[in-house]
Amino acid sequence: MSFNGGAALTNELLTWGGVTMHPHRFGGTEFQLDGNEIGHLHGSSLFDLLLPKSERDRWIQEGKAKPHHIYPESGWLSVYLKTEDDVVYGIEIARSKYNQILFRRP
Repeated sequence: MSFNGGAALTNELLTWGGVTMHPHRFGGTEFQLDGNEIGHLHGSSLFDLLLPKSERDRWIQEGKAKPHHIYPESGWLSVYLKTEDDVVYGIEIARSKYNQILFRRP
């Protein structure tokens, strides 16, 4: 049986207050809070998130993410969910994005 990082990530994100799951416009599964995308999952092993460029660069420098698989110079980053540590990193980055969305609430 192969490792399914996407399932572990999905299970965690859906325990967070207000998080909903939707089809993503380019395929895969999108996670939202208040209609704002937290990130999206392609298959069971690729998680993409959009962040401010400085924050994106920090996660990459820390080795917790990679530049986006298609748009490496954008604010997008990719987390390849191949190990349990990768899932932890994906959750950590998603929690940061989730908190940013919460902070912007009126």
